[in-house]
Amino acid sequence: MGEVFSGPSAGSVVSAAEHADLARARAGDDAAFTRLIQPLRRELHAHCYRMLGSTHDADDALQDALLRAWRGLARFEGRSSLRSWLYVVATRICLDIVDTRAKRAMPVDLGPSSERAVLDSAPLTDVAWLGPYPDAGLGDGPATPAARYEQREAVELAFVAALQHLRGNQRAALLLFDVLGFSASEIASMMDTSATSVNSALARARKIVAEKVPGSAQQQALRRMGDGRVREIVTRFATALERGDADALVALLTEDVTWSMPPLPHWYRGLAAVTDFAVQVPLTRCPSWRHRLTGANGQPAVACYLGESPTGVHHAWSINVLTLRDYHIAEITSFLGSEHFAPFGLPLSVP
Repeated sequence: MGEVFSGPSAGSVVSAAEHADLARARAGDDAAFTRLIQPLRRELHAHCYRMLGSTHDADDALQDALLRAWRGLARFEGRSSLRSWLYVVATRICLDIVDTRAKRAMPVDLGPSSERAVLDSAPLTDVAWLGPYPDAGLGDGPATPAARYEQREAVELAFVAALQHLRGNQRAALLLFDVLGFSASEIASMMDTSATSVNSALARARKIVAEKVPGSAQQQALRRMGDGRVREIVTRFATALERGDADALVALLTEDVTWSMPPLPHWYRGLAAVTDFAVQVPLTRCPSWRHRLTGANGQPAVACYLGESPTGVHHAWSINVLTLRDYHIAEITSFLGSEHFAPFGLPLSVP
């Protein structure tokens, strides 16, 4: 991946306007501090999500980073860009969190796929699960079109899941170098280590990610299909669920399709296993579905609501992130739980 964001490099000096707002912020002007950090909030939040694999953890990490930056403004002398300094603060906070918490997991990390539908599966509450990331705001700001494309690529579900298999220093090195465009020497300064150590961590990280994500980026497939065709496929998927139409659903799937549902540990691979699960559970045992189209991790997604009857209230159930290939659905990741809906700006219930 190339550089995602087109902000100033670590070696750039702050602008005259930033100098003025820095002086005001150091004097206790909240509005000036807000002006300084507001253009950077979304990219910093996305960075924290990549590091931590959780929108909620990213919220906490960014809040802590901005609070620490506010309290430490006196130590920022303006020899580097404010953006670079904030990345130092945010990365160190994320590294502290990575060192004290279990890595985020997906069902595929826990065991082999199931060949038949598991009807008595219970959520695993002792696992730190990877969570979805809302597309809202991705691509905003001054970045070039190419940079905005790469920004979405860098939050794709497969890539973020692969990052969770890296040690904290490897994760940080890969993101800061390959995604954000910092140099090895700049990263070494950020992480209080040597450029040699950074390069070593970077090489190891690239090897592991390449093993976990062997195919091409989802963004390339989406661009080839075009927005209209992607929306058609996603709408057909959601409609098939609502109508309980197994044939229509199966027609959308690849032969090697997978379906997982964190926090449930069981997952399915292959058309036969996925079809058995779909027919046994969502298409027959779930009384009524409603949906809203959305976007997660730079990919098409469907928010599903479950009701006891077609005429009753439907409650938030899952955010389903779809991976497409050759005009079919190659992977369905259903993040179960109403807690995922608020970050997407979605209601908790619909008619």
